[in-house]
Amino acid sequence: MRNILLIEDDISLAKSLSGFLQSEGFSVAHALGMTDGIELFEKENFECVLLDLSLDDGNGFSICSRIKSQSDTPVIFLTASADETCTVMGFEVGADDYIGKPFRPRELVARIKNAIRKHASQPLLQCSNVIIDTSRGVCRKNNSEIFLSALEYRLLVLFFTNKGILLSREKIMDELWTFSGEFVGDSTLNVYIKRLRDKIEDDPANPQILKTVRGLGYKAVDE
Repeated sequence: MRNILLIEDDISLAKSLSGFLQSEGFSVAHALGMTDGIELFEKENFECVLLDLSLDDGNGFSICSRIKSQSDTPVIFLTASADETCTVMGFEVGADDYIGKPFRPRELVARIKNAIRKHASQPLLQCSNVIIDTSRGVCRKNNSEIFLSALEYRLLVLFFTNKGILLSREKIMDELWTFSGEFVGDSTLNVYIKRLRDKIEDDPANPQILKTVRGLGYKAVDE
């Protein structure tokens, strides 16, 4: 049975959601706030964390950062905040998904399973002289660690798991930043592509790993 940690201060929502998830085959541990949530996380092994953004004794961003500093356990934000800035900040601190309230329970189950499946995928991803160890959340180039933000890391994993496959800009944004049908703008994607190239390419102005397919999108190649 898959073990889920739910950190949610709305007792009524937590009770109904826990019951539904249990009926879907999950084991659910519930914490009302940041302190209890971190304590539970550090005591038990969880396959996924469902996390409210606003809590009485803290905020979800702090909890997500704490969790991601210790493990690569998938974290999904459940929040009533539809602010684009909050969405981007959530991914920046390492969130694997961001779902607005109210949400459809079966969609949530699908997203939980998807996050767990991605987490359990091949631990080592390589393209050219860049290697990602997904079990540790570490990226190296020529055996030297590259320091990536959470969102840069997620983007690079997406490219490396689809090595040689053309990914459209729409597909990339859908995978990374879809939130209630809204997308982060193209300019944000441009910024992150540039940041990645600056870190992984020998010559960022002439990229050999992360290629642009003009008018269509991008793909990672291993030449």
